[in-house]
Amino acid sequence: MSEAPVCGIILAGGLARRMGGGDKSLKEIAGKPILAHVIERLQPQCARLVLNANGDPARFASFGLPLVADDVPDFAGPLAGILAGLYWVAANVASAKYAVSVAADTPFIPRDLVQRLQAARTAETCDIAVAASGGRTHPVIALWPITLRTELRRALTEEGERKIDRFTARYEVAEVSWPKEPHDPFFNVNEIGDVAMAEAMLVNLEKW
Repeated sequence: MSEAPVCGIILAGGLARRMGGGDKSLKEIAGKPILAHVIERLQPQCARLVLNANGDPARFASFGLPLVADDVPDFAGPLAGILAGLYWVAANVASAKYAVSVAADTPFIPRDLVQRLQAARTAETCDIAVAASGGRTHPVIALWPITLRTELRRALTEEGERKIDRFTARYEVAEVSWPKEPHDPFFNVNEIGDVAMAEAMLVNLEKW
C-alpha cells in the first residue's frame, strides 16, 4: 500500500432515464450485475471503496460497500456524488489524499486506472487527472484531491454548478488516454441495447 492510499468513489446516483428508470448498475451482464464488474476491477486498485447512491440503500446491501447519498438536493448530477464521496473519504480514511471516481455503469474500467491517473497527476504537477479514450475525455472518471471538497461544495450550493468539465476547468488537469480498440474501456451501459453490446465485449475480454 502506498503512503497515501487512493480511495474509490463509485457513482450510482443517476436517474437512468434512457434505461426507463431504475438502477443501471444492477442490470446483469454475463449473469452478474454491472456494479459487480466495476467493483471487481476497481477494488484491487484502492484502499477503500464507497458507493454513492440515492434512495433505499437496501438494494445495494449485498455488495458490502459503505453507501453515501447526495446531500445536495434535487439530483444535482455526478458532481454531487463526487462531493459526497470526498466527504466520506475525509471522515473515514484519514491517510487518503486522493480519490478516484468512476461511473457504476462502466463494467470495463482499466485495471491500471488509478496507477496511470496518479502518475500523470504527479508528472504534470496537476490538481486533477481525467481519463480519456478515442479523443474523448470522460470527466466522471477522474482522480480528485480530497481537499477539493470545500470548493466543490461551494460551486454546487452557491454557484449552482452542475457540469464536471466546467468545474475542473478552474484547475490544472492532466488528461490520460487509453486506446479505444479493440474495445473502449470506458464503455458505459446507458440504454437497453448496450447490455447486449457489453455481453459481446466480454467474449473478447481476455484480449485486453
